[in-house]
Amino acid sequence: MQTLKRGFAVAALLFSPLTMAQDINAQLTTWFSQRLAGFSDEVVVTLRSSPNLLPSCEQPAFSMTGSAKLWGNVNVVARCANEKRYLQVNVQATGNYVAVAAPVARGGKLTPANVTLKRGRLDQLPPRTVLDIRQIQDAVSLRDLAPGQPVQLTMIRQAWRVKAGQRVQVIANGEGFSVNAE
Repeated sequence: MQTLKRGFAVAALLFSPLTMAQDINAQLTTWFSQRLAGFSDEVVVTLRSSPNLLPSCEQPAFSMTGSAKLWGNVNVVARCANEKRYLQVNVQATGNYVAVAAPVARGGKLTPANVTLKRGRLDQLPPRTVLDIRQIQDAVSLRDLAPGQPVQLTMIRQAWRVKAGQRVQVIANGEGFSVNAE
């Protein structure tokens, strides 16, 4: 009987870090799902830190470190009272992104006819990929774009609002003054 009790105690001690890791994983999945709402409707979080590095409390407060990216390999700070743990996690996010539908030459205008929304893993896309099709409104390509290619913010610029030689009116207002010139 004594051996059986010890066996259960040892089993409980061995499996408690695994249970805690699964609980932290579920909490991280919920936390990232809330932050990725609007970008991704399918989030899978994998905890990469070893179980002995997990926070000791049941409900840690999560925050991100300096990184601005929300998917891929990221670091998350888990706080419990005065304890702070850095967790390494892999976040797989699936959502829509803007891709080229028809060839666009350098200097060509991006229109709804030559771009499309595609669905895929956001964590596998190049950095600064356009996720909102409204971001390419009035955009001009800085280089040749091939069909199927994800559109990145570094590949486009907004069309010039003022043409060379065009007359414009400049108005500057401030406290106690107003300047108007053409």
